Amino acid sequence: MDETNVNVNSFKAWVLASRPKTLSGAAVPVLIGIASAVCMYGRDGIRVVPAVLCMLFALVMQVDANFVNDYFDFMKGTDDETRLGPKRACAQGWITAAAMRRGLLITTLLACAVGLPLIAYGGWEMILVGLACVVFCFLYTISFSYLGLGDVLVLVFFGLVPVCITYWLVAPPTPLTSIPVPVIVLSLACGLEIDTLLVVNNYRDIDNDRRAGKKTLIVRIGPVWGRLLYFFLGFLAGGLVVYGASRMTQSWNLWQQVLIIIFYLFHYNTFLAMRRINKGAALNRVLGMTARNMLIFGVFVALCLLL
Repeated sequence: MDETNVNVNSFKAWVLASRPKTLSGAAVPVLIGIASAVCMYGRDGIRVVPAVLCMLFALVMQVDANFVNDYFDFMKGTDDETRLGPKRACAQGWITAAAMRRGLLITTLLACAVGLPLIAYGGWEMILVGLACVVFCFLYTISFSYLGLGDVLVLVFFGLVPVCITYWLVAPPTPLTSIPVPVIVLSLACGLEIDTLLVVNNYRDIDNDRRAGKKTLIVRIGPVWGRLLYFFLGFLAGGLVVYGASRMTQSWNLWQQVLIIIFYLFHYNTFLAMRRINKGAALNRVLGMTARNMLIFGVFVALCLLL
């Protein structure tokens, strides 16, 4: 969407603030959770309503997280004129601070409303899960990202929680006592792959984050180890998929091998671009390539489970 001529608090401004390109990060874990349930119980054995609700909850929470990040980074002065990443709504004046407070309140309440019916499928424990998602959505921007713990939250709330809880809710109403190990392995793979987006984002902003006192993991380990971390996360995620999917399907055929190899090629090509560009706003191209890789990863994992 064109970022010029954006009227204050307009519909266009809110669309830009929602950051549509980030929504794949919310959709992929739910997709993998659903595909895992289909693999285990068959297409006719899963529950469709909780699958839809899980996807809607994840998407609304992602928009909510984007609003929270936009508002609190603006209030802390992190999003100043030296920012190299994509433009932020409050910092650009597209949305006023007061309007953004109302916006994030509305999206938070909407996420709660969407998630509330999941109690009927997963019990009252779903309130605790939803509450944790909302609380850590705020804590990530307010505190954890400044302490270098953002990567841990990504692993938990873009991997373990959405994949495993979606699987739990979508599976047929039989007495489930635990999540199968292969599903947990796939959830870890998902969290690691999505964390590559945070790694390249923090890699690009390493100098600005240092000045702002934001001690991200990349600030702590430095750019060289940051690039290696990016490379390692993607390849480890693929390896975990091979283990988890082969355990669930009781096989590992040629098509599954081809899909993982294609993902590895995309990831390696993106790593080379990251190393070549190295610094500056041009790394936003690597950010876009990484978002594409995340979506490819989710689709390929689903296909590995369903082929």
